[in-house]
Parts: sequence; structure tokens; C-alpha cells
Amino acid sequence: MATSKTKTKTVFFCNECGYESPKWVGQCPACREWNTMVEERVSASAAVKSTKEALTKGESIVASISQISLEEESKTSTGIKEFDRVLGGGVVPGSLTLVGGDPGIGKSTLLLQTCRLMGNSGVKILYVSGEESLKQIKLRALRIGDFSDCVELMCETNLAVIEEVIRKKKPGIVIIDSIQTMFVEDVTSAPGSVSQVRESTGILMRIAKGMDVSVFIVGHVTKEGTVAGPRVLEHMVDTVLYFEGDRHASYRILRGVKNRFGSTNEIGVFEMRSEGLVEVANPSEFMLEGRPKDASGCVVSCSMEGSRPILLEIQALVCRTNFGIPRRQAQGADYNRLNLLMAVLEKRVGLSLGECDAYLNIAGGIKVTEPAIDLGIVLAVVSSFRNKPLSPDLVAFGEVGLSGEVRSIPQIEGRVKEAAKLGFKSCMVPATGKDALKNIDGIKILYVNSVAEAISLI
Repeated sequence: MATSKTKTKTVFFCNECGYESPKWVGQCPACREWNTMVEERVSASAAVKSTKEALTKGESIVASISQISLEEESKTSTGIKEFDRVLGGGVVPGSLTLVGGDPGIGKSTLLLQTCRLMGNSGVKILYVSGEESLKQIKLRALRIGDFSDCVELMCETNLAVIEEVIRKKKPGIVIIDSIQTMFVEDVTSAPGSVSQVRESTGILMRIAKGMDVSVFIVGHVTKEGTVAGPRVLEHMVDTVLYFEGDRHASYRILRGVKNRFGSTNEIGVFEMRSEGLVEVANPSEFMLEGRPKDASGCVVSCSMEGSRPILLEIQALVCRTNFGIPRRQAQGADYNRLNLLMAVLEKRVGLSLGECDAYLNIAGGIKVTEPAIDLGIVLAVVSSFRNKPLSPDLVAFGEVGLSGEVRSIPQIEGRVKEAAKLGFKSCMVPATGKDALKNIDGIKILYVNSVAEAISLI
């Protein structure tokens, strides 16, 4: 009697976009990236089986727009205000959220703290771990605090078993730690491969939408800082959150990269302590701790992260080079932006910086890409070059153009109010934003049109 065998075939998947090809190619035809194709074995009957099951169940619903009732989605608070801010107000029922970050930065700790707070408020939670045993999770939980019986733990990597448990327990929130350890039996490749990650995420998305369960997925990151696995993983989920910051530093930044239910510009700031992650209510004050008062090359600027202004210290060190080619280095800011601004100073102001090494640092390790800190970088470089300290009560922000002009930036009033709240006495802003800015008590506003004018004022 002949036995039926499952046919397997070898295909190549793109790590970036998930494109499937029957043979290896150097450049992906879909996303045009080089050397991203990886070889995997897949089951030919898996796709046919899932298609037949879907046709048998008849789960697809066809409806016109007029037949769909639109109701306001209620959001459940996590009990952590900074986490709620990044999520857009709270957890949306049926949402699928991906949390990525470097190893040891605090992804599992944040989600475990969320389990504790939401569990104490009566939300039923299932925490599924594929990397730690129940005893290891218990040891980590003891450090955070007391947990209610609403939080249940499970160590499993087979998604078929996990799906069955979810259907029986009917939790409100499910946490998967991590997606790279999960596997689907129908896919023959190893856990963590492109096929497994994509299929596992597809099943979790079906669970979230079909059972109205909020699912949080922990994702490992590559050395480039992106979530390991196919790029299509980020397109499938509703929200993508990234943990930033040096794992050896005390603070952490949770940034929303994608959010279908809120803004992607918001950030949450936390401080890592022995009892877990603690919210930082005032990030500006936290970033300016230990600021030197009479040191040259230091100036305070302001960057907007969503609706939140954050004051930060810009440090510059300019000195004569000992080599033929001057060295330039930037930490926390764009290296090319530093070269551009130094070229503007040399051409428009006449500073001889061509034979100088230049080092730029954003204190605290935060990364800023907003051009609003250009004026702060320029003043810090000039202060270090001339070895003259700036006033410790000065805040400067504005975009600098190639002609040396200081251009307007958005939300000037919010930045000035933040500076006044922290006790700064003067604020240097672009003159083009004068009409949009009202007088604010307790702070003197200096309007500048160009870099040369700003330097003359200090």
C-alpha cells in the first residue's frame, strides 16, 4: 500500500521584504536590496491545506461600507503612562504589537511590569515564553512586585498548542516572548527562519483579529538595529515599538515606529533600576543632570519628540589636529550634519576650522535627527573653538541653512515654555518665527536671522 508523502521544495526568501524566488539571485527583484536571499525548505502541502480549511470554514465576510457599523475602539490603560503615550492612549482590543530592541535593554521587563499592573486591575493575561523556564520568569517577577492570579505563565514554542490554550483560557492580552522561538509544524524550516517568523506572525494576527485578543510580540534585533526576520513582519503588525539607549546606561527610550491607532512621533522615557523600569516624568530635567556651568563648548538646545519638548545638552570639542587630515566624530547626531555646519562656519563666518579636529556629543546618549538643534551645534563649536564658555542660562534652537541663515522650526512656543519652566533666562530662536511666538514671562527671547548674528550676540 503506497503511503502519501508530503512534497518539499527549496525556495529562496528575501530577508528584507519576504519576496519568494525559486532560485538564488544577488539582488531582490522586489525591494532591490543586495545579498538578502536565504535558502529554506517549505512544505508544498501546507499552503494547500490552509486554503482548504479556510474555504471549508467560510470565515471570510463580504460587506459593503454602509453595512459596517463604526464604533469607537475603547483603549485599556497599561498602568504605565509613558507606555500609554507611545501606544496612543492604551491597548486596543484585537491589536498586534511588536516590541523590538537590543538584548538586555528591558523588553521583557516592561511587558512583565505591564502584566502585573493590568493583572491587578482584573485583566486576564497569558504570558508565553519560549526562552525562559517558569522558575526563571518567577525570579524576575519577584524583583518587580506581587502578581495577581489573573496573570498565567506558559513555556511553549508550538503555536498550535498556544492557539488551543488561548481558545480555552480566552485571555484579554497575550504576550509572546519571543517570535523567533515560535514554530509552525507545517513549515519544515527551523524556528527563527524567514518562513517560520512570517507564518507564526500570520497565525498570531489571525488570533488577535478573530478572537479580539491584544497580542504583544517580542522581537530580536540584528546588529543593524532592525527586527530579525523578514521586513514584511513590520508590515503585518499594527504597532512597532523600539527600545533605544545604551544597555549600560540608566535610561531607556521607547519609540513608536509604526502605529495604526496613534502618533508615531511620541516617545516614552524610562530609567532602569533594581526593581525594574521606572517612568521619567520630566525627561528634560533628567537629561540635564550634572551639566557643567563654566565649560566651553556646551550649550542647551531643544528637540521635539512628538508633542513633547526635550531639552538636551550639546557638547563640542574643537582642537588643532596632530595629523594631516582632521578628524570629525559625532555621537548622538548626524556626522554629515556636523561637517556641513562646520563648512558653513568657515565660509560664512570666516572661522578657520579646516585644520581642527571636531568632536560632537549629545549628553545622555540620546540620538537626535531633527535639524532644530543646528543652531545649538554651531554655538557649541564656536564656543569650543574660541575657548569661551556660553551663559548657562541660554537655550538655542533653529535650523541652519547653507547660506548661514537661521530658518524657522515648528512648535517654537512649546520649546520656549519648556525652557522657561526649567529656569532658563534667555532663549535664542529664529527671527522668522517672531509672529507665531507670544511673550512668555520669565525668559528673554533673542531673535536671530543668521549664524553671524547669533555669534555676535554671545
